[in-house]
Amino acid sequence: ITAVGLHEGLWMSCAAQSTGQVQCRLHDSLLSLEVHIQTCRALMVISLLLGFFGIIVSVVGMKCTKVGEEDPVTKSRIAVAGGVLFVLSGLCTLAAVSLYATQVTYEFFRESTIPINARYEFGSALFVGWGSASLSMLGGSLLCCSCPAKECRGQQYHQQSQPSTAREYV
Repeated sequence: ITAVGLHEGLWMSCAAQSTGQVQCRLHDSLLSLEVHIQTCRALMVISLLLGFFGIIVSVVGMKCTKVGEEDPVTKSRIAVAGGVLFVLSGLCTLAAVSLYATQVTYEFFRESTIPINARYEFGSALFVGWGSASLSMLGGSLLCCSCPAKECRGQQYHQQSQPSTAREYV
């Protein structure tokens, strides 16, 4: 007797046997998928794109990069825009993971002929998704807090010269 564990995600379905073999197959057709899986897929792709553009915009807005170096206020606004993109990315991830978890919970408690031990439960990917959404929103919030105070907006940062450590002989 071999026990089989069934796993289903956004991109494929897998069956793991007690012998250690795992067989996975991609979902056959995009149009034949249930609506909640299509929605979660779309939200995750949007989240990835927002996160990618958030990285690019945030790197440009960092104080240590040379792009837009002449105006620190503009650089801080670019960093805030990157933070907003990260927060939006985290929200899309949170929505997708929570929607999928809601559907799994609904299917688990629904009256069905499927025995309880054969129904889907929460997997580790859901917890990783919730954690990554939280970290993305936290990081984006920290970037959004990098906007300078109003009284500092007009001031420019000047580099101070370092005193020479070499001894001068007269």
